[in-house]
Amino acid sequence: MIKLNGTFLEGGGQMLRTALALSVLTQKPFTIDNIRANRAEPGLKQQHLVGVRAIRDLCDGVVEGAQIGSSQITFYPRKIAKGVETAIDIETAGSITLLLQTLLLPCLFSGKRFQLTLKGGTDVSWSPQYDYFANIDFPQFLRYGAGTISLKKRGYYPKGQGEVLLDVKKKILFDDIAFGVASVRPLSLLEQGTLVKIAGVSHASTDLADSRVAERQAQAATAHLIKWKVPVEIVSSYGTTASTGSGITLWAIFTGQSHDADSINPIRLGADILGEKNKRAEIVGEECALQLNATLSSAAPVDKHLADQLIPLLGIVGGEIAVQEITNHTLTNVYVVEKFLDVRFDVDEKLRMIKMRK
Repeated sequence: MIKLNGTFLEGGGQMLRTALALSVLTQKPFTIDNIRANRAEPGLKQQHLVGVRAIRDLCDGVVEGAQIGSSQITFYPRKIAKGVETAIDIETAGSITLLLQTLLLPCLFSGKRFQLTLKGGTDVSWSPQYDYFANIDFPQFLRYGAGTISLKKRGYYPKGQGEVLLDVKKKILFDDIAFGVASVRPLSLLEQGTLVKIAGVSHASTDLADSRVAERQAQAATAHLIKWKVPVEIVSSYGTTASTGSGITLWAIFTGQSHDADSINPIRLGADILGEKNKRAEIVGEECALQLNATLSSAAPVDKHLADQLIPLLGIVGGEIAVQEITNHTLTNVYVVEKFLDVRFDVDEKLRMIKMRK
């Protein structure tokens, strides 16, 4: 039984999500205590409970302590026996992209096909926006799998009601990698390569269309990105949503990285920010562009938000990454991955390098 301390660094939901995913892949049960002990409202919230129950149902596992406010759970996984086509409703504006952090790896490496309809918040605070997940996170995982993700409806706080479709298919089995049956190329992200384009999505609810919020966010961001002297293409869009909201996601696309040239899944660095009621659209666009500029200037091929999400993948396939910043979220995932997988990481905070070693 693996024991996790929920007070380690960031702890919280990040530790739980990663542990659930790796528990299913490795078939190792775990217990975690002091869940979100450092938060204003400690214990499991609806967002986390949905993830626990979703992964339990995926593998027909057994969980103890799965209730709102619980500070400890114990999870006993079983092998995923078959693919699934189902809908999972968070029932609040809880983040769909955080739920995906629990589900993606087990689905991707199970050898089955999964078609999931996920309902909740697509663009909410304290989590990646949908467009960040779809255009920065997801392509890196598709190096080792096949699938698609699509947005059917945006969901902003407080009502949520957004909808995302995930379809992933068999490519490589985790067990085949773990036991040396399948040979995979290690994940090697060490250089940015050549910047060729900056893309993005500026979005808002339809009630903000008359104020041209999406266009103003995009225009403000573009003004701060033209210095890179590459095409800047930011799409402005509006949608019918249950709550008023807006946001913008930007990503820079590179090619020609000497260590891992990959035309299908090139290096991408991203930034995202949500609109706020009393913040002008121009400020939202400007702040997002400045975030991306800082990431581009770091010369790293992995931004600080993507870094922690790549740690479980790095533990499975091996390799090394150079990152913009090593955050506590990243170190928390290192802690969890080392508990479940027979690996160790070399973390060089000065050089901002993370390398997996067996």
